[in-house]
Amino acid sequence: MKRLYILIITGLCLLGASPAQAQLQDQRSNLSIGVNGGVNISSVSFSPSIKESKLIGPEFGVTIRYIGEKYFKMLCGIQGEINFSQRGWKENIDDGTGDTYHRTMSYIEIPLLAHLAFGKDKGNGVRFVLNLGPQIGYLISEKETMSASWDPSGRTPNEQYGKMADRKFDYGIIGGGGMEVRTDIGNFILEARYYYGLSDFYNNSKKDPFGRSGHSYIGARLTYLFDLKK
Repeated sequence: MKRLYILIITGLCLLGASPAQAQLQDQRSNLSIGVNGGVNISSVSFSPSIKESKLIGPEFGVTIRYIGEKYFKMLCGIQGEINFSQRGWKENIDDGTGDTYHRTMSYIEIPLLAHLAFGKDKGNGVRFVLNLGPQIGYLISEKETMSASWDPSGRTPNEQYGKMADRKFDYGIIGGGGMEVRTDIGNFILEARYYYGLSDFYNNSKKDPFGRSGHSYIGARLTYLFDLKK
């Protein structure tokens, strides 16, 4: 039920970003395209739980943004991306063996975001931006990395070792905010984001070892956009 509520709220945000004639104050037609890059600090929500620390991985891709209206002092639009994203988890193993283990999982991600901005409207200046919406992803590769002396016997749970993902398709909610600096050579956006996965990459029936195996991460990114149409 909680997942359903999150999807409903996100849908309402996207509807609010579309042009609505009853609320239209000042129409815009600003189209921008560019690239983005940054890092993810990720973990996985397991049930039963696993002792974890954060795993750091890269993220980069392309961004396209369209701003269609200004409503009062708020610029409203929609933003789409296609990104390569590395996530996964790193385990805290404190049994005195010195063993280490982490799993990196690489995804192609496609977020579709409601975009809101406050601040400088036209010309050079600073804006504060908010982005929120659904995201889908597809697992393209995964890799286990462990110490040479690796011996998982006696650890609970240990079904994750050597077990690759059952499900490659991933979906969830992503949102964040930051600052956009508009200049003569393009627009630079520094942004922090949080992703919460609503899907599980392991099967989660009663006979399976994990009832929950969902991704989450905090991301920091820098985006460069060039205005194709102002």
